[in-house]
Amino acid sequence: MESRSQKYHRERLVEALREELSTILAGELADPRIGLVTITDLVMNEGGKSARVFVSVTGDDREAEASIEGLRDASGFIKHEISENLGLRHVPDLLWTLDRSESVKGRINELLTRIDKRSKKAKEE
Repeated sequence: MESRSQKYHRERLVEALREELSTILAGELADPRIGLVTITDLVMNEGGKSARVFVSVTGDDREAEASIEGLRDASGFIKHEISENLGLRHVPDLLWTLDRSESVKGRINELLTRIDKRSKKAKEE
């Protein structure tokens, strides 16, 4: 079990990693496969050896998969930049995961709108 200070340190590190990753993704990567990528969440394991980075990508599924592949290929460069910019000796392994929650949320909203319209029609009749 983690002590309170270890947990606090890990939370601070997660915030710093998220900010640094956002900066790197915004302007330092030149890979044409990587489209408009937004970090939605970053979860680090208790030992700090790896971090799962959830990203949302604008575009269709093919573009999203290409962006994830580009991010996986650029992981070494990204880890090096994080190490230099944050002064870390050990940067966690970055596991890139596509976050589809936005598309699911949009689909749910669309279905709820349809249900609302049908219920209004049924009340009118």
